[in-house]
Amino acid sequence: MRFRLVTYNIHKGIGGTDRRYRLERIVETLRHCEPDFVLLQEVDDGVPRSNHHRQVKMLAEAVGLQHYAYQRNVRLKQGHYGNAILSRFSLSNICDIDLTLRFKKRRRALLAQCRVSSGRHRRTLSIVNVHLGLAGLERQIQLRKLLAHRSFVEAAGRSPTVIGGDYNDVWGTLGKRILGSKGFNSVGKKILTFPAILPMRPLDRIFYRDLTLVHHAFASRTQIARQASDHLPLVADLEFE
Repeated sequence: MRFRLVTYNIHKGIGGTDRRYRLERIVETLRHCEPDFVLLQEVDDGVPRSNHHRQVKMLAEAVGLQHYAYQRNVRLKQGHYGNAILSRFSLSNICDIDLTLRFKKRRRALLAQCRVSSGRHRRTLSIVNVHLGLAGLERQIQLRKLLAHRSFVEAAGRSPTVIGGDYNDVWGTLGKRILGSKGFNSVGKKILTFPAILPMRPLDRIFYRDLTLVHHAFASRTQIARQASDHLPLVADLEFE
């Protein structure tokens, strides 16, 4: 049983170079990836800069992933922005995990479970979407808080698990150092995803446990992906062991 997962910081649908709001570019980029699951960061909801769109609903419908969960992380004068999970399969046990540190920007992880089906076979998968902080020590503490959280321990202890998102990890060593000791593997060593126009940093990562990586993961570098956001989407094909 295989599935394709994409993690993508969409930058509110605002292009990384032209600074124009064009959500249709995000849609085209995601359609090209043909995902079963999408982990999105910086998703607007009711914000003037994005025409007050409820982006999670619009993207889910446009990409054809009818199940979704949205997490409002940052409150603005009008609206919010946060993380989202889009899924081909129904989501359950959706949970917000607070990772915010005192005096730092609000950060949370979005946890959900689903039953992946193929023919007569069905397996449970736990998915976590993160957008970690900008400081190195902050990110370390946030990952450890996630791993110790009761909801995560219960979900990850019963099923294969994926932790993906924008790690803001400039050198690409954070996840391996903390998640590796818990049995997680990375889908790639240092796949460059930022900035989209000329990628130099592996900010976006996917880690998995009790799953198998089918092919080498890759950053989608289509022309439209280079324009749609300041990040490239990271794509990985995984299967149940």
